Amino acid sequence: MKQNVAQDNTNSYPKKSIPPYMKAISGSIGGIMEASCLQPIDVIKTRLQLDRSGNYKGILHCGTTITRTEGVRALWKGLTPFATHLTLKYALRMGSNAVLQSAFKDPETGKVSSHGRFLSGFGAGVLEAIIIVTPFEVVKIRLQQQRGLSPELLKYKGPVHCARMIIREEGFRGLWAGVAPTVMRNGTNQSAMFTAKNAFDVLLWKKHEGDGKVLQPWQSMISGFLAGTAGPICTGPFDVVKTRLMAQSREGGELKYKGMIHAIRTIYAEEGIRALWKGLLPRLMRIPPGQAIMWAVADQVIGLYERRYLQTSAL
Repeated sequence: MKQNVAQDNTNSYPKKSIPPYMKAISGSIGGIMEASCLQPIDVIKTRLQLDRSGNYKGILHCGTTITRTEGVRALWKGLTPFATHLTLKYALRMGSNAVLQSAFKDPETGKVSSHGRFLSGFGAGVLEAIIIVTPFEVVKIRLQQQRGLSPELLKYKGPVHCARMIIREEGFRGLWAGVAPTVMRNGTNQSAMFTAKNAFDVLLWKKHEGDGKVLQPWQSMISGFLAGTAGPICTGPFDVVKTRLMAQSREGGELKYKGMIHAIRTIYAEEGIRALWKGLLPRLMRIPPGQAIMWAVADQVIGLYERRYLQTSAL
């Protein structure tokens, strides 16, 4: 009799689901940790993508040059908008993905198909790109591209001042420069990431959502790292174009890049096809480790909820 009860409880776990608000909370906490650890790599990636004259010879040269000419603190330029944007982005990403997945769940088993998981991830990526990622990254990139040690010589004094200057000079649309490639990049990234993370959890650790099993942080890091590798390779051109579109301002008159397609053609014609994957190595140094850090934290938060509420309610 007890065995049957235990079996019924085990079978009931997959039917339970984590509430979207818990997914949002876990993602935001993971985002804060990720931003604090990996901001220097993001600064180096942005500088390499904006470098059209070959000033930087590679990742190490770029990092040492920034440190030597601008100080170590320059490697954390744009941290405030970056950390804020990551916190809000992960909250929206994880929460909206959970809401979208609920529409694809089988009412009997509570399972989500690979097709449904892929579409939910893409939808979450599109939402985060439009609502949060684009305006925050515009401000972050404008701050990161500034060079120099003297604050009074810098055009933008901080994230709030930067946002105000962009609105005053370019209008509100200026904060959404590069939104098209950002939507394509984030939608593709998140559809692949959520699908892959779930697949690796099941394949490597036999972990299913709601089953009461909590992964060790190192297990979550491995799954998150592997899930975060495919996106940067597939979406490299979108990321380069996004950065170029966000970095240019209208104060000099005519814009060099008219839009996503024009930017891709121009970069290809002037710099060659390899330029469309500029900054790929630092992206691979930042995104997979970032996903590893984020998921290590998020899975522990979600696991705590599963142990405390889902298993308890199933007994």
